[in-house]
Amino acid sequence: MRLPRTFYPQTNSASVEVNNTPGAGSIPGIINQQVGQTAPAREFFASNVNVTPPPASDQFVRSERVTRSVPKSSEVDPYTQAFIDFIYENPTTYHAAEYFAETLTKAGFTYLSERVSWKNKLAKGGKYFTTRNGSSLVAFVIGANYTGGNGAGMVACHIDALTAKVKPISKKPVVEGYTQLGAAPYAGAMSMTWWDRDLGLGGRVVVKDEKTGIIQTKLIHLPYPVARIPTLAPHFGAPANGPFNPETNTTPIIALEPSDPAENELRPDEVGAPLAGKHNIRLLRVVAKELGVPVKSLLNFDLELFDTQKGTVGGLEHDFLFCPRIDDKICAFAAVNGLLNSCDEFALTGSSINVVALFDDEEIGSLLRQGARGGLLEGTLTRVVDALGNGATMQQTYANSFLVSADVIHAVNPNFMNVYLQYHMPRLNVGVTVSCDPNGHMTTDAESLAFMEEVARRTNNTLQYFQIRNDSRSGGTVGPMLSSSMGCRAIDMGIPQLAMHSIRACTGSRDVALGVRLFQAFYEEWEDVDYFVRCGEKM
Repeated sequence: MRLPRTFYPQTNSASVEVNNTPGAGSIPGIINQQVGQTAPAREFFASNVNVTPPPASDQFVRSERVTRSVPKSSEVDPYTQAFIDFIYENPTTYHAAEYFAETLTKAGFTYLSERVSWKNKLAKGGKYFTTRNGSSLVAFVIGANYTGGNGAGMVACHIDALTAKVKPISKKPVVEGYTQLGAAPYAGAMSMTWWDRDLGLGGRVVVKDEKTGIIQTKLIHLPYPVARIPTLAPHFGAPANGPFNPETNTTPIIALEPSDPAENELRPDEVGAPLAGKHNIRLLRVVAKELGVPVKSLLNFDLELFDTQKGTVGGLEHDFLFCPRIDDKICAFAAVNGLLNSCDEFALTGSSINVVALFDDEEIGSLLRQGARGGLLEGTLTRVVDALGNGATMQQTYANSFLVSADVIHAVNPNFMNVYLQYHMPRLNVGVTVSCDPNGHMTTDAESLAFMEEVARRTNNTLQYFQIRNDSRSGGTVGPMLSSSMGCRAIDMGIPQLAMHSIRACTGSRDVALGVRLFQAFYEEWEDVDYFVRCGEKM
């Protein structure tokens, strides 16, 4: 309630806060005072009202700002926070594979090189892992009660993501003072979602020691953004709307040309460097400095660009996880943690093999040696059976096995409800989604679906379901290629997400933990469920 101006003490205006405590004076009583009789008003305000004098006309008054604090890491699900940190610190496939290798080593797993025999290195109750190309990994636990011919419970994921790869000759002519980088899209990257983003540079570098001649790979992750693909402002009209040429309109800028042209010339110690002339010399210097080696030591590299912005929880109630490279590192992260949570008990009591397989190159068809079609999973199982199987055949092993092909799947997008099949609209923070497709893009069938539904019922996990509409095209996973290679039962399922194949996607802030929970349940329950399935088989 605003009082008449006459009764504001010694000023023409003020903001007042009325004291409404019992026994306080009556404002109407004050208003009824005759004009000019200000003493009673002053006495009333002095005892009943807090008066804030107005500021001087030349004084800036800052508005009161009320902000909600950013959620502390202690308020975020531990698996979600760990995943955010993992993605930020391991931006490339090579970094991710090494992270998982180090995690497994700390958990007591033993590394086995593909180059050596495993026959005298494997034991029942043991935990092991192997790698290929530094970008694929298979880890496995052999139950203490393992018998030849018993199967394997497997979860297979991929850890490659859409990215832009530096070309083998990335040097570009100077364009109006800009230094640019020759890069090629990997699996559909460099789309519009990649434009105007802070892009980092990382990957693996092949280095030769000048003194010993030893050739090795080193991982690099420049700790700051180095590149950007700038959009054309809309003021230019039609050219800003596309279509855009993926070769000429999406070339990243990485620097401005130096004022001293000599900076682009080779220094005496750089003459004869294997990569000189193929890449901008200033880029090579940055890479060499980061690795602590001379430019001459750089033999080659697999470098890629990626979004440097760290993942975060979001939404009014922190329901979402906004993050780059969710596809499919989120399923890989959940599967590895599920294996770790179950491995010690399984090693003591299990009678089969529990396996997690992480593959490279799924986004481009899995045909390379480090892809799912490269035989790393099948070869690993064969070596275990050869060493401990007492003459059992792989056919028998595969017939007793079960594969979970784990890859992200589409969550329902509320802005495009028309593209989803009714009753097949996965939601965030509910549970892992089963992927179905009648044309063989997914390996799910009635038997494998019933199998996983039983696992879920036993462990109080919720399963969701997705199938593409008849007028849309389904994607593919490693499931069909692996199940057809081994002849084992298999299902396709994964954590739902929005904005698949965008540089920055979205899932639920509790979906990482839900994935860990389901995969752990699979590793703990699949042997028992399979027992009851075998009891009911007729042929």
